[in-house]
Amino acid sequence: MDDEAPEVLDDVLKTGLKVLFCGTAAGERSALLRHPYAGPGNKFWATIHQIRLTDAQLPPSDYRTLLDFGLGLTDIAKRAYGADSALSSGDFDVRTLRNKLTEFSPRILAFNGKKAASVFYGVPTRKLKYGLQLDAIGETIVWVLPSTSGSARRYWDLAQWQALADAKLAKD
Repeated sequence: MDDEAPEVLDDVLKTGLKVLFCGTAAGERSALLRHPYAGPGNKFWATIHQIRLTDAQLPPSDYRTLLDFGLGLTDIAKRAYGADSALSSGDFDVRTLRNKLTEFSPRILAFNGKKAASVFYGVPTRKLKYGLQLDAIGETIVWVLPSTSGSARRYWDLAQWQALADAKLAKD
């Protein structure tokens, strides 16, 4: 990984988030616009509204308002963008993500797709199950969710996202 390269997308972070969503890397459209989940086929913004984590469907350009809902965003590959298959192992920075978890202590870390989780845990995606994971990271519990990317639509399952929202809402 080129530590001198700028981050493609800004993180949306503050201490005490209810949910920190972690993707793999920005998609091409997101990198171009500098707005997360901006691709036309990405379901992220519609999904978080549909499962009642936001009170309106936000446009990608309003991504910073997620903090008003106790939600945050990051990626495990901050200095690269594109499809998961185009990324190299050197693009991923697990240590920095772990440091963010220590520093900001979100209640829940939710991986948006198995690829980010597999890199984080160092296991193949086939070894991961969707849903709540048994191991916490400090006080942060971990969920693995189906990717909202349009290229991952064959794995899409809103029920996993709804389960996360139900668990989060039950704790509010």
